[in-house]
Amino acid sequence: MADSLLLLKRVPSRHTWLRARKARPQLILSRRPRRRLRNLRWRSRRRLRRRLLQAQAAGADWLQGGCLVSGAAALRRLKTSARRRASSPEPAEDPVPSGPAILPIPPVRPAGSGRAVLLLPLGQGFTFSGICRVTCLYGQVQVFGFTISQGQPAQNVFSTYTHSRLTINAVHYSVHEKSKKEMKREARVLLRPYLNQDDRYCLMSSFSPLCSIVLLERLKTSTVNFIISHPGLSYIFVQEVRTFQINSEYFALRSVGIRREKKKTGLRLTESAFAAVEELVSISSEEADSCPVILVCGCQDIGKSTFNRYLINQLLNSISCVDYLECDLGQTEFTPPGCISLLNITEPVLGPPFTHQRTPQKMVYYGKTSCKNNFENYIEVIKYVFSSYKRESPLIINTMGWVADQGLLLLIDLIRLLSPSHVVQFSSDRSKYMPDLTPDFVDDMDGLYTRRRSRVRNRGFHLPEFAESLEFADEEKESPVMSTGYKLMFVKSEFVTGKTSRNRESHNRILRELAVLGYLSQLQPPVPKPLRALHGLTPYQVPFNAVALRIIHADVAPTHILYAVNASWVGLCKILDDVRGYASGPILLAQSPICDCVGFGICRGIDMEKRLYHILTPVPPEELRHVNCLLVGAVSIPQCVLKSQARRDHTLCHDRL
Repeated sequence: MADSLLLLKRVPSRHTWLRARKARPQLILSRRPRRRLRNLRWRSRRRLRRRLLQAQAAGADWLQGGCLVSGAAALRRLKTSARRRASSPEPAEDPVPSGPAILPIPPVRPAGSGRAVLLLPLGQGFTFSGICRVTCLYGQVQVFGFTISQGQPAQNVFSTYTHSRLTINAVHYSVHEKSKKEMKREARVLLRPYLNQDDRYCLMSSFSPLCSIVLLERLKTSTVNFIISHPGLSYIFVQEVRTFQINSEYFALRSVGIRREKKKTGLRLTESAFAAVEELVSISSEEADSCPVILVCGCQDIGKSTFNRYLINQLLNSISCVDYLECDLGQTEFTPPGCISLLNITEPVLGPPFTHQRTPQKMVYYGKTSCKNNFENYIEVIKYVFSSYKRESPLIINTMGWVADQGLLLLIDLIRLLSPSHVVQFSSDRSKYMPDLTPDFVDDMDGLYTRRRSRVRNRGFHLPEFAESLEFADEEKESPVMSTGYKLMFVKSEFVTGKTSRNRESHNRILRELAVLGYLSQLQPPVPKPLRALHGLTPYQVPFNAVALRIIHADVAPTHILYAVNASWVGLCKILDDVRGYASGPILLAQSPICDCVGFGICRGIDMEKRLYHILTPVPPEELRHVNCLLVGAVSIPQCVLKSQARRDHTLCHDRL
């Protein structure tokens, strides 16, 4: 290659240059690299083209062997091999491998339109971005802590740009005394419906014992289609990047809708986190009578939510269900923001919160993303929701990231109230100082509404019985609350986040809006039916005298209540009071009730002549029959919903059932 380049430099003839240009291999580039190549000067363009051709020529041998490398890596290998040939007088023979070769990058083979087959040797992973449907054809793999074995149903995996990239890891599985030839024959039979003979031969040439074969399929859901239909949100799942490596793997993954990412961008947990998860899973699997109550605490943006998802997936590998108590108002996991909820999780969590919005077992709409200036109501709501926990499965409690000043005292109150068996405390070198929440420290520390052990009386009461009669009046702040012992587990976090003090609020706001969009996507028909504009859907007609109104987050004059309700995000709740005796409305509540919330909706409009609310909601009609209260909080409808809807000329309405 070097001699040919020198020869081209010595020949100034234009005719000779054109003949050499036609004879050399063509460089395949995408649109953006071609544009960049045109913007360079002639000499720089010639130099860059020569380097790329060298990398492409050097990478051809490795490409045929099934291992795909980047252009830069191929160029480095070319230079290294050239130096070795120059230093050694005779070429050395290639050593014969003693065992199966483990490829540094697992091969990917196309399996038709929108499908690809991935071979993963034991101990290797495939980090990617995008969304896909993962099926384990042979062996066993693990995604975000959840194990997918051969024969199990496929799982929808969401590796978005708002969170750490996910990795498909090949894990160890038991083999019942099979030889390599038998395992290879079995894997080849499983691949026949997906790959042709040439692709099967190419893939099986890299087969080794205990490797796993995964089928990646293109995934289309109404949630994803609804989110990316709004301007500026398509980057969450797919991003265009500049690449000079165009090969069969690139097109295979592109047809699926994913892209290979660097390993450093994937999810990484520390050894202390793995140790804590392993111990908690062991305790939850062994203890059949008493289910552990696990409280996770730490400052904000330290990895608590990621740890909770991984722990849930690990627990679901050995038990059928996990209970989850959400106490973080700003960054909820399974519901829209501003809720305190209790859920029973039976399916793995393989994506960010806006991809797995679920119906809680019990939920209260708090109406705000922070509990500052209203701690008492926050505690009362948690007591109300926690009373529905039946202790039939392990409980994971997610807490807020506010652990300074009054936030720390509030956390101490929660520990005494919920009486966890294990407390997982996160710490980091970049986070603010947080004292170790040992049982002795909690017992010797006053909370906002509870006192330390030296002031506790009547120690014979148990927490579940006593919590029902706990009041927080000024004269009763020294009420006895019994604090049970728990095991404190420390987790050293190295969680990397793009949030700073300047962009944290805007970043959290975007995540909250995505959670609202994920909830509203339940209004859309299932794929492959096309999306429908929200204002083109049929709302429910609710009479004024059928429901009561309450503005939670602010004091609004009665004459302005309907202005605040119109075009707002409303919680659909049911209170014990009967509101059907009023002849007309609207019916206004004097205080914010603590009541069950069955779901959420949008007040599309108010008909003053017919005295009707027009409510758009995905809640089923059998649940709407019990709704008699509408709560309006600080959570608002995303601006993209209000600005990016197609025009319609008429509106239909459902009568309230």
